[in-house]
Amino acid sequence: MKYSIFSAVACMLVGCMACTGNAGYKITGTVENAQEGDTVVLQEAVNGDLSPLETTVIRNGYFTFEGKQDSAICRYITGKIDGREYMVDFFLENGNITVSLTKEAVSATGTYINDIHQKVREVVDKAVAEIDEAYAFLRDTTLTDEQRKEGEQQVRLKEAAYYQIVKDCMKQQITNLVGVSLFKQMYRENTLEENDSLLQLVPAMYQGDQTIIKIKDRVENGKNTMVGKKFTDFELQTLSGETKKLSDFAGKGKVVLLDFWASWCGPCLKEMPNLVAAYDKYKNKDFEVIGISLDEDEEDWRGAVEHLKISWPQLSDLKGWKCKAAKLYAIQSIPYTVLIDGEGTIIGRELRGEELQKKLEEVLKD
Repeated sequence: MKYSIFSAVACMLVGCMACTGNAGYKITGTVENAQEGDTVVLQEAVNGDLSPLETTVIRNGYFTFEGKQDSAICRYITGKIDGREYMVDFFLENGNITVSLTKEAVSATGTYINDIHQKVREVVDKAVAEIDEAYAFLRDTTLTDEQRKEGEQQVRLKEAAYYQIVKDCMKQQITNLVGVSLFKQMYRENTLEENDSLLQLVPAMYQGDQTIIKIKDRVENGKNTMVGKKFTDFELQTLSGETKKLSDFAGKGKVVLLDFWASWCGPCLKEMPNLVAAYDKYKNKDFEVIGISLDEDEEDWRGAVEHLKISWPQLSDLKGWKCKAAKLYAIQSIPYTVLIDGEGTIIGRELRGEELQKKLEEVLKD
């Protein structure tokens, strides 16, 4: 599990701008244990990888970068400490920025956005350290079963606390570039209602950002497929290559359960026996399951269907998370189910296990 909010991928996702002044920027920094002439690199993220923009050297214990920047944008500075490369991500904007790279911590401060960014980084890093400590405890091979169980519980609690801290930071800073950047990375962890509320707070200058537009579309699709709404139709392909629409099954008198899953999804495979039991129990009572696979490889999809002995209809476009049905129904995680009554009205979402069994018993009772 990757916890750093400020990873290369995360900052690459920022992509949004904030207006700054025209006086230019000056970055002054230090690197722990640096030697005269050691190199430091200013970099950008390109397709998830760092790409050098400018290189400078340590002089009298410091390095500097100078220039002008029309609008704030995420950049990275890398330097080596005792042969190991360290990185700090920051927002390049006009003004004086102070950077520090040490083994214990990295920082970038001096401008409004970077000062906020640094405060968030420190809060998040503390939560990450607590998670690391919890995992370190589990690496002790002398633990009893009871101690290991308690340790695993602590990991879950620390992870939950981490996500809550990130969410809190995102909500507190949503009116500036730092909060918007967190929002763009973390929106999949939010509920539909949370994303809808946060979108209302995103400043106008960021509303045209492509990721923000994607979140808006996801929220709108979620609203259109809420409980109480009529199903939204789509068409996908079967394993035999035949094109089928949801309307070929739904709204025709049968209760239809859409099961969004994938062969690579462990929780999906774990949940499948519950779904098989429900299908076997109600398949002769006007009940149908439609599997929507988020696989990208047809053989993986086919192999899982055969291995799990799934007998209900299967559909996919083999586009993974870009599956048109997943987008239309605002699916952010799997396994995920959508229950549609015989009239074509959505009567349940995200039902599984005992909750699904109870709902089916309620709607399919004699």
